[in-house]
Amino acid sequence: MMQHIVTSLGLFLPEIALTVTFCVALIATLIVRKRPAIVGVLAFLGVTIALVLTLNQAGTGTTIFSGMVAVDPYAVFFKALMAVTALFIIAFSFYSAEVQNTVRRMGEYYTLLVGLTLGMFLMAGANNLLMMVLALELTSLSSYVLAGYTKEAPDSSEASLKYIIYGALSSGVMLYGISLLYGLTGALELRMVNASLAMGVLNPYALLVAVVLILVGFGYKISAVPFHFWTPDVYEGAPITITAFLSVASKAAGFAMMIRFFKVVFIDTSVAGLAPGMWATVQGVEWNKIIAILSVLTMTLGNLVAVWQNNLKRLLAYSSIAHAGYMLMGVVVLSDKGLAAVMVYFVMYLLMNLGAFLVVMLIANKTGSEDIDDYKGMGFRTPLLGVAMTIFLISLTGLPPMAGFIGKLYLFAAVIDANWIWLAVVGAINSVISLYYYARIFRNMFLRDPEPNAQALTFSALETALVLVLAIPTLYLGIFPGIVADAANASLAMFGIR
Repeated sequence: MMQHIVTSLGLFLPEIALTVTFCVALIATLIVRKRPAIVGVLAFLGVTIALVLTLNQAGTGTTIFSGMVAVDPYAVFFKALMAVTALFIIAFSFYSAEVQNTVRRMGEYYTLLVGLTLGMFLMAGANNLLMMVLALELTSLSSYVLAGYTKEAPDSSEASLKYIIYGALSSGVMLYGISLLYGLTGALELRMVNASLAMGVLNPYALLVAVVLILVGFGYKISAVPFHFWTPDVYEGAPITITAFLSVASKAAGFAMMIRFFKVVFIDTSVAGLAPGMWATVQGVEWNKIIAILSVLTMTLGNLVAVWQNNLKRLLAYSSIAHAGYMLMGVVVLSDKGLAAVMVYFVMYLLMNLGAFLVVMLIANKTGSEDIDDYKGMGFRTPLLGVAMTIFLISLTGLPPMAGFIGKLYLFAAVIDANWIWLAVVGAINSVISLYYYARIFRNMFLRDPEPNAQALTFSALETALVLVLAIPTLYLGIFPGIVADAANASLAMFGIR
């Protein structure tokens, strides 16, 4: 037993690093309250250490703590993605007027960011039904507080309250579904649940109810329709840095946990004759058809409602919902190709979405506005940010030669390869719709004259560097995506129970 614990702790080092960072940051907050930037630097260093320790686990394929947590290339991929996002968000926070104006609470802000990152790390590796709930709750509790961080803003408290209400409801429903699944199978570890399902003696209707209830919790975390109602208000009321973090890393954690759950629990290894990389579901529970419906509803509603938005944070919130719908297309496909497409898409989505939010934040710092109409002539007032924003928006639309095009190309190729032609058609139509509201932004920036008294906007070298660090890879990976695709395919090599 002691040997197992020691071995497990050795493979739990990234999470231990984040836990230590959380405690150190919390203590530092009390000691250097008037210099919260020190806490931010500590948080940045701690997440960097966690990222390095995570990358050192590449190639490992095992479980720790009696099967509670999986340490495999799949978890490493998503944990690295979340750590990189966290580093960007901490860097953004040093230049965010919303965050920097709250000196007294800034230490707690950085501490909670580390706690949120720890929860998402645990979600990526959760290999047990109980661990899934605990990781989800740790992530949610941190994000509830961060969503309402700028409590001076009139919509901040409302955002936090709505987030808590919807989060509590969805978590309760998901927990009830997990209790049903545990009652049916008598197991908590995902592989043991799969072994019980493979025996084929369970009530299919009770199993279907359990799956639907569990999907409610996943749907809430990834902002899938009809569990998306919290997203626009929370994204608008939270600081832009937290909005960006939730739209990328929190969504990635939700997808990572959902994919592991369905791939490990419902895969049927007894089916013969399947092509390499293909898999089938046990008990005839065709949950992928339920997810296909969620995918269509999510991308369609997200894009249609985004058309009417004038606030950029709210527009990007509905855009984020639509992108969740696109990524659900990859989950629908019962193949490793579909899952690899989701992972590739997330890397591209990280760059283009964080980049768009960064530009919105920097311009809001200068103008105090997030309204699209106030972006008239912005391409002339700040040419570099105008060009960068155009790159990010074209990428979000999915047009070549940007990284977003590659992400959608992999998704549509996987969907068509699995003969879900109608789903690919719906996705293509939605991409055309998204072009309209993204085009509104760069139309205002470059095709509308600025106000007569508008002045040129200038930004520091470090702010400009942050924009370029996101814009250049967005363009580069649209032309040379091989490194991301190879990493995604390699991450699935030892994933699940195959």
